[in-house]
Amino acid sequence: MAGGQPKAPFWLAVWAVIFSLVALAAWRAGMFGNVLRPMAGGAQVAAGGAGPGGNGAGGNGGGGAGGAPPAGGGATGGEGPISEAADDAVPTTVKEYAFKPAEKLPPVKGTSAYKPLENDTVRFALNVWAGWAPIIHANEGFKAGKVWQAPGGKPFKIELVLIDNPVTMRDAYAAGEVHIGWATLDMVPLFLEGLTDRTGAPKDTRVMPRIYQQVDFSNGGDGIVVREGIRTVRDLAGKKLVLAQNSPSQFFALNMLVAGGLQPGDVDMVYTDDAFQAAAAFNSQKEIAGAVSWAPDIYNLAKAKGNRLLITTQTANRLIADVWFARADFAQDHPDKVEAIVRGIFDSMEVLKTEEGKAKAAELMAAGYNIPATDTLGMLGDAHSTNWAENYQFFINRNNPANFERIWKQAYHLYRRVGAITNPPVSFDQVMDFSVIQKLGAEPKYAETRDEYTKPLPPKRLADIRAENDEILTNTVVIHFFPNSWDLKKRIVRK
Repeated sequence: MAGGQPKAPFWLAVWAVIFSLVALAAWRAGMFGNVLRPMAGGAQVAAGGAGPGGNGAGGNGGGGAGGAPPAGGGATGGEGPISEAADDAVPTTVKEYAFKPAEKLPPVKGTSAYKPLENDTVRFALNVWAGWAPIIHANEGFKAGKVWQAPGGKPFKIELVLIDNPVTMRDAYAAGEVHIGWATLDMVPLFLEGLTDRTGAPKDTRVMPRIYQQVDFSNGGDGIVVREGIRTVRDLAGKKLVLAQNSPSQFFALNMLVAGGLQPGDVDMVYTDDAFQAAAAFNSQKEIAGAVSWAPDIYNLAKAKGNRLLITTQTANRLIADVWFARADFAQDHPDKVEAIVRGIFDSMEVLKTEEGKAKAAELMAAGYNIPATDTLGMLGDAHSTNWAENYQFFINRNNPANFERIWKQAYHLYRRVGAITNPPVSFDQVMDFSVIQKLGAEPKYAETRDEYTKPLPPKRLADIRAENDEILTNTVVIHFFPNSWDLKKRIVRK
């Protein structure tokens, strides 16, 4: 120091430390994600699987001739051509897949009043999923055959409309072609992005959703399958993870990453159109470290040599909640029909606890989904149907750690974090309607049901508890105590 003043090397060292800390914070936040690696989803995979693991001229899994860039490594950033899965020994639902760039849901094509109820028939959209077994059973199939009775005695019918693509379903719902839509709760904020303006206000109040009932929690139907070397979620850092964007798969993945101590930018996410294509891509391209997909693909892939199941919603449960929602204008005009549907679904949930009920539901699902009845029967375990007591906990109990409000806010937080949502959040109580659930609570038939999904943890010996480094999800939590005090909220008063 000259005359008590720091010299130039001192200031250089100080600025170097400051720059390093800022850079570290930016990297942890994922701000360098697109600088340090190619745009996720920008792969150009030649038809026939010329990329690594492809099914090209070079044989299975060997990176055949053609030299196409690997997943996520294309220079164009556009959608990749279709590729066939390499390992035909692993049965995946689809064999072809295409990568796509990261993007938000497309704009809603247009809104309209709902179509009149022809022959008093409500059109109820659903997708291929075990959780819809109760409504399929209650309606005695997909066609508008059974005559339902509204609380006032007025008859009506329900037609179950199979629309697997969520964007197609959303647009049909907005156009009034279906009166009731399907979703997992985390998907609804994505739908609202196209139904609200930049201030968060509805573009058309008629199409704003009203959610009356939760039908299930995913119970093993969603999961992450990885290569053998991936033992914990943290091991995915810097690796490729393939999944369907703007879907329950993305919500599940984001939650698992955060719970495992990672940020979204720490993982190279590669996107496909749906979860089944993600499974096919994982099966084909061996440099992809993990895939977020659905049953049965995740279980079939996990059986293959070199793969393992990292986590499913059987372990990370109470996260993916399936719901149905009615258009606001329809709900206002037909509250009696809404109540009848809620009742019918709850009643069928009780019947589905019997072997006879399961067999009947599997038969009806097989006809509507065009899947063998043996497969639909096996699907039933992938979802846990939520009865009235569990719906009460979900909608009304604010202390429930897996209730409507908390999942809703978590979905907004995570999707805004990755740029899928930019409009201001819609408050959960502008969408949630627990009026029917509350009304049914006055009837012993429903009020006497019990929460069957909350089970006490079985006692374990200390020796049975696995060490931290063997756990799937680990996170370091630091708790600061005042010296010689047990009080976490101890306040220090300076004199």
